[in-house]
Amino acid sequence: MRTYEDLVAEAVAAPTEGWDFSWFEGRATEERPSWGYARSLAGRLAGADAVLDIQTGGGEVLDFALGAAPRPPRLTVATEGWPPNVAKATALLRPRGVAVVAAPEDAPLPFADGGFDLVVSRHPVRPRWTEIARVLSPGGTYFAQHVGPASAFELVEYFLGPRPEASRRDRHPEDERAAAEAAGLEVTELRAERLRMEFHDIGAVVHFLRKVVWMVPGFTAEAYEPRLRALHERIEAEGRPFVAHSSRHLVVARHAASRDARRRH
Repeated sequence: MRTYEDLVAEAVAAPTEGWDFSWFEGRATEERPSWGYARSLAGRLAGADAVLDIQTGGGEVLDFALGAAPRPPRLTVATEGWPPNVAKATALLRPRGVAVVAAPEDAPLPFADGGFDLVVSRHPVRPRWTEIARVLSPGGTYFAQHVGPASAFELVEYFLGPRPEASRRDRHPEDERAAAEAAGLEVTELRAERLRMEFHDIGAVVHFLRKVVWMVPGFTAEAYEPRLRALHERIEAEGRPFVAHSSRHLVVARHAASRDARRRH
């Protein structure tokens, strides 16, 4: 049986760049949404002309989709704001002819109006609806998988205590629908699911919180050592994983200008 110190040291030493979760194999699991975002994205790419992937992370999801579909003929671009991820995404996507642009998450997108007929994103920090609508061409589509409300809150509240009710509502899919429509988009599909997560050892918990930094802001293994050690002892004594539930929703939205144009004619 590996000690608490060994498990935590291994997790602290593991790199956190990108969205490759292979480190968790055999140590943590998470159910995947029924719609299969990466596979569905490949189908969308096959019919697109110019594509923008917002907050691509390490480029893994776009790379997978491009491996299963022809690259859009005119242009494929990805943005990312975290420098280590920019480097990783560039190395992964450049061979596929994809330009990776370093762009802060909270800044305007550095592209002209109406330049893309397909804008995609998997787990953006915050969807900037006015910018998404601006860069979409008339009739263009936004296709994305978002993190939903109270995602993995069993784990968050273990470390931070009960969260205010307002934070449980944050990222609600119906609130996002309203924001998208206010920006001029027509939401044509909105599907939400809660999915089981299992953490089989304390190293998996530490690595997850180092990688998904917004879950427990400022997390370090040293700062949360008493709670981590108590959770390690609980997992070992009970012989079963710590269980949480992620929240995900699929968003498909169309640039409403196409609908307005038909009305005028």
